[in-house]
Amino acid sequence: MPDATIHEDLRRLAAAYDVVPGYRGHDGLEHEATDETVVRVLAALGVDASSPQRVALALAHVENTPWRRTLPPVVVTRAGRTVRVPVHVTHGDPVDVWLELDPEVGGGRREVTQVDVVVEPRTVDGRLVGRATFELPPDLPLGWHEIHAEGPSAQAHSPVVVTPDRLELPQRLRDGGAWGVMAQLYSVRSRASWGVGDLADLAELGWLAGRRWGADFLLVNPLHAAEPVEPLTPSPYLPTTRRFVNPLYVRVEDVRETAYLSAADRALVEWAAEPVLALDTDPGPIDRDTAWAAKRSALEVVFAHPRSPARQAAFDAFVEEQGEGLREFALWCALVERHGPPAGWPAELHDPLSDAVAAAAVELHDRVVFHSWLQWVADEQLEHAQRVARENGMALGIMHDLAVGVHPEGADAWALRDVLATGASVGAPPDMYNQQGQDWSQPPWHPEALARAAYRPYRDMLRTVLRHAGAIRIDHVIGLFRLWWVPAGNAATDGAYVRYDHDALVGILALEAHRAGAVVIGEDLGTVEPWVADYLSERGVLGTSVLWFEQEADGSPRAPESYRRLALATVTTHDLPPTAGYLAGEHVALRERLGLLTRPAREVRAEAAAERDRMLAALRERGLVGDDPSEREVVEALHAWIRATPAVLLGVSLADAVGERRAQNQPGTDQEYPNWKVPLADGTGRLVLLDDLFTHARAESLARVMRR
Repeated sequence: MPDATIHEDLRRLAAAYDVVPGYRGHDGLEHEATDETVVRVLAALGVDASSPQRVALALAHVENTPWRRTLPPVVVTRAGRTVRVPVHVTHGDPVDVWLELDPEVGGGRREVTQVDVVVEPRTVDGRLVGRATFELPPDLPLGWHEIHAEGPSAQAHSPVVVTPDRLELPQRLRDGGAWGVMAQLYSVRSRASWGVGDLADLAELGWLAGRRWGADFLLVNPLHAAEPVEPLTPSPYLPTTRRFVNPLYVRVEDVRETAYLSAADRALVEWAAEPVLALDTDPGPIDRDTAWAAKRSALEVVFAHPRSPARQAAFDAFVEEQGEGLREFALWCALVERHGPPAGWPAELHDPLSDAVAAAAVELHDRVVFHSWLQWVADEQLEHAQRVARENGMALGIMHDLAVGVHPEGADAWALRDVLATGASVGAPPDMYNQQGQDWSQPPWHPEALARAAYRPYRDMLRTVLRHAGAIRIDHVIGLFRLWWVPAGNAATDGAYVRYDHDALVGILALEAHRAGAVVIGEDLGTVEPWVADYLSERGVLGTSVLWFEQEADGSPRAPESYRRLALATVTTHDLPPTAGYLAGEHVALRERLGLLTRPAREVRAEAAAERDRMLAALRERGLVGDDPSEREVVEALHAWIRATPAVLLGVSLADAVGERRAQNQPGTDQEYPNWKVPLADGTGRLVLLDDLFTHARAESLARVMRR
């Protein structure tokens, strides 16, 4: 076969599996993946394209796949729209089709009408298969319904998910200008924390920000669970699961049973706390391992104390509600305690459905209950934090952050192995701040497998995260449309995009947010196709506008009036140094020190200085600063700039509020920089505890700017 034909057939196969070999980069140029990379990405999808013959077989298979199914694995549509569903049966056979409505909206049966659509039958696997077409009514209520098909050659059912056409903003936000605080919770410590900011600190921060500052929301880093034993992965964006909470954030003293411990048991808790309470005033990197070892020891003492009948019933109800997902996560935690990281497990434990895992679940029953209990007490404290925030004036309360993916050896990678791809990891192509590309090491959703599972793992994750949320921020929201897959062994620059059914993923997100009464914000920065922002806006998902990235074609700052209305507007983001550090060029100096620049440092520094000068000139032109402003005046003027935008939500980093200069994270690094370990401090490196935050002159002054 000529090379050109091989190339063309491979591209056809890639298109059939939504692999996109080319993309337009941040540099405005078209970039094309090699055939070798496309073959490796297809292999990660379970498609063998290693030879021309294999490519031909794979093409034939993918064309016949829909005809082998009586019904599609799932149907996702929007409210008010008519959708047609193909039903495949032996040619000439009758079939009866109907809908069972979601019990949460009252249940009941709805008939479905067949429409006259002529489709030629097809011979598949030696059988002549016909296609009948049925039309779902446009007045179906929102929810998870079920379509049924019965006949001589049909016995099937599939979910029908009716999602909001548009997620509407709460009335209180429609006039715009609601503002809130953005915090890395682990870094915001009080004198009662155990070395790491926790859920009691979250409640206190929400109470004070709402009552004292008039803030409407509190955006926190992902609170997803890390490993159950040390060492803990510090990045909140590389969790073991996105569904459940990191018990490191539990405040031991706020678990009700702690109040009823015996004197001896109380002494055990106090002894565990004593060394880690001293960490709250340690200016060094946050020590999660020491904090969790102490906290776990104390929580085991509290867990062993008897619960009242009502408390036990509440715990049992939580376990039942969270179902198999919680059981599998808790069992994974128990297995890690027993056997260490999954890479070292016996082979038979890698399959969650194996007899060995079933036997381990019986043997480790008490530890499974303990890890389930940790999730229950964390859930109680999250509920309290959200209630306190709302009761003290916040329009939204807690805004949770959803990470892009999970650790390759984590609980989700184990329990959800059937819907995650192996052989590739998620990342990002090169951009202006990460010129070597990024490989986040996270296994991506397998698009076809996730659809076969009717998106239930995705739905269940969203439901748990949204339980106590007024809003949810979707990190790298473009991942609901396409993800940059980096085949194992390839450099981050040598990948390809894989497309997802964004109508389904965004629709289900909108449905679950609607049910929770939550607002959705998508972090749509970086290499994003222009139509994506329009689509998200159409569905009621807010975008993200970061001042430093909002520039006209000539590099000048975009005028506040030209910002998007349906967005969360901020001056900075957690992947940049705080504003004081950015103004001082820390985003260049740090990358230079770490060897992350791919262009001469002199050029990059000059560009950063020019960017800063253009911004200062724009601030002067609007009368927001004088000729020789102080750092604090510039930071406040930049926030006044976003205050003048039409954006419905405005965010202020706590690091900016206290004058911090150090970045929380430097993308493209692992051990080279203390990512996600930097405690909240001012510009001199002096710690700022939660106890002192609301009397901090600089923070109070910036809050006044936002209240105006």
